[in-house]
Amino acid sequence: MDNAVAELAYLYGKPNSHGELRRSVSDFKVDEILPFTFSGEGEHLIIHIRKTGANTLFVARQLAKYFKVKDALVSYAGLKDRNAVTKQYFGVHLPGKTQYDLSDLNIKGVEVLSYQRHNKKLKTGALIGNHFELMLRNVDDIEDVKDRWQKILSLGVPNYFGEQRFGQQGNNLTAATELFNGKKVKDKKKRGFYLSAARSFLFNEFISERIKNKHFSTAINGDVYMLSGSRSIFSQDEVDETITKRLAEKDISITAPLWGAGELATSSQARELEQDLASNYEEFCKGLAKFGLKQERRSISLFLESGQLEVLENDIKLSFFLPAGCFATTILRELLLYTDMSQSRVEQ
Repeated sequence: MDNAVAELAYLYGKPNSHGELRRSVSDFKVDEILPFTFSGEGEHLIIHIRKTGANTLFVARQLAKYFKVKDALVSYAGLKDRNAVTKQYFGVHLPGKTQYDLSDLNIKGVEVLSYQRHNKKLKTGALIGNHFELMLRNVDDIEDVKDRWQKILSLGVPNYFGEQRFGQQGNNLTAATELFNGKKVKDKKKRGFYLSAARSFLFNEFISERIKNKHFSTAINGDVYMLSGSRSIFSQDEVDETITKRLAEKDISITAPLWGAGELATSSQARELEQDLASNYEEFCKGLAKFGLKQERRSISLFLESGQLEVLENDIKLSFFLPAGCFATTILRELLLYTDMSQSRVEQ
């Protein structure tokens, strides 16, 4: 499991083009989008920052030190990549004093853009999604990338969890295996990372298996579907013309399990496929259920709501929006075989 995504199936076949990602930190820009505006009053101070080459957890800990509060009183909507320039929000629970001057806040790689009061805690997952602006350097087959980009805009990509979910060299999966074998992990956040990695690994395998069996875009009897723009799901024993039409119109999408305790929502042929694959990973399936996770569903397809590609000599500039919980590297994986230069710098 050194590279948990390397062997996953490609929807459009393995790309022909090669290129470089993150030759510099500024080649990977992320802008977090929240679904609400701030009230201007309340017990929580919401800080909008631009961080460069800084880890979200590191910034959160530094904010806790600055405000002299416990780490648990600093929150954020989502984890953001260290090797990027990202705009994101942090919340600090600070009842009482209403006025702050953050001009003396000095955290390496962090620039405060704005801050104001709000009457609710900024919770994990409380974001619409992220806007990405990426530069791909030294691309050796521009036309292949452009052709694949058009397919992605039209048909989407597999909604794989990206490699960052699994840690360096799959370390989070190794830790999950140790956890399921009885190793104690007191740190709740670390334990959550390991469980999430195991669950994400299984989900990716379900998608990959469907692609290999040519059931990615084509429904099978007993599938469970998710309404677009919603997490609402429904099942149908048999595939009919209505289901086929709604899938083609992207009104619904096929789902796969996020594994946990409880019965699979699928039936018939779809359930048989999922049970057969799950039997290959019995340790992970039993472990996730043991630690209290419940059966959930996630769409196997990821569609770009908007996207632009610009060719700059041998480089390509991409911009697009992805819903919360989706990965830019999943888009890039179908476009080209890229070398993440940030990893090369770490290895040096």
